[in-house]
Amino acid sequence: MSVTDKDDLSGSRTPTGKKKRRFLSPEKKYQLFLESQRGGKPVGELLRREGLYSSDLVRIQQKAREGALERLADRPGRQKKTVSQQEYDALKQELEEKERVLAEMAVELTILRKKTNGGSWER
Repeated sequence: MSVTDKDDLSGSRTPTGKKKRRFLSPEKKYQLFLESQRGGKPVGELLRREGLYSSDLVRIQQKAREGALERLADRPGRQKKTVSQQEYDALKQELEEKERVLAEMAVELTILRKKTNGGSWER
């Protein structure tokens, strides 16, 4: 049995012969990152064992660095709350509707005041 036959039997290839895409959990990526940083074993051994390319490991290292810098840049204390764009648009539309209704009510109030002797509520 050849090496390609073993790969096909293990289910790691699609019927077209391409390798199946492998998804790593964030925990696994972090574990790989830490293992690559230790320096106890050659990185090539780690890549072969996990079936990764060096570009995959570089990408994991960049993400870990970006994440660490982002978290270290946070200031202590309460974080500002943010809303999603959809929530923002809905709130904006609601505010515009309320402003429109308020303007209509202001016109109605003006008309009522004119009908009651120039705005005086007492006769």
